[in-house]
Amino acid sequence: MTVIVRDLRPDVRADPEGFSHTRRLALPYMLSTPESVVHTLTHAHPDAHFGQLVAEEDGEIIGTAQISVAHESPEPGQGSANIYVRPDRRQHGAGSLLLRTAEERLASLGVRKLFAWVLDEPDNRAFAERHGFRASRSAYFMRLDLAAGTLPPRQDPPAGVELRTAADYADDPRPLFALDAETVADEPSDIDAEFTDYAAWLEETWKHPLLDRDLTTVAVVDGRPAAFSVAHTDGTRYGTAMTGTARALRGRGLAKLAKNASLHRARAAGYTEAFTGNDTGNEPMIAINKWFGYEICAKEVRYVRELG
Repeated sequence: MTVIVRDLRPDVRADPEGFSHTRRLALPYMLSTPESVVHTLTHAHPDAHFGQLVAEEDGEIIGTAQISVAHESPEPGQGSANIYVRPDRRQHGAGSLLLRTAEERLASLGVRKLFAWVLDEPDNRAFAERHGFRASRSAYFMRLDLAAGTLPPRQDPPAGVELRTAADYADDPRPLFALDAETVADEPSDIDAEFTDYAAWLEETWKHPLLDRDLTTVAVVDGRPAAFSVAHTDGTRYGTAMTGTARALRGRGLAKLAKNASLHRARAAGYTEAFTGNDTGNEPMIAINKWFGYEICAKEVRYVRELG
């Protein structure tokens, strides 16, 4: 049986379906749908040179890779390649072939430092280290049982604070863009990011098919978004894509307030399972998520390798 690697074909329904299915088998803690796979590919910023590769064996997709140039970073020459192979189809050479293809493509685009997320499992870490990667930072996946768990009681906003949803900003989401840009800049990461392109944000983030504007909750102070909890849903599962607060208003519990309201409304809407993620060094946010009832369900490690 021969494994081949090729680009994903967004207009062939079986490709995004196979890509999403493989990602969910390999990484069940992250939401993925065929629609989100196509959207991510077709709405990525041109400077990211974003690509989605598939490893195929006997006509069946068994592995995936997402590759990109870190165009939003002030430091040039950085990129990423995140590779996942179905657990039942490992040891067939798919991971190595995907990685080699990704490295060649990114190197041709000027990438000299390559980052990759790897699940914290012996085989996965050994794979990365055999290919010359060294471990960097790490992060947790966390899961909350919305059906059987007990959420903290809903809280009324304090004086001067109003809770809204992203749907309330449908006519003009720019205030949410400004808040997102500020919080992303402060998020722990190996690669610094600067959001400056509002048009690109609209295409990539605001119009993303997983974004649930009715469940995304915003804490508003003096008429301006001060904190938010961004909700993604895939029809059966709920995930927190980002929770953050404007720098000048941190320490007031606004993000906690927004996330609590979003989780309660998600449960009322029939969602039974929620996921989120945190950098392992972000103890304050980990403590907040444990307060909600989240439990650590997996860990991933960011690996890095110099190319060339």
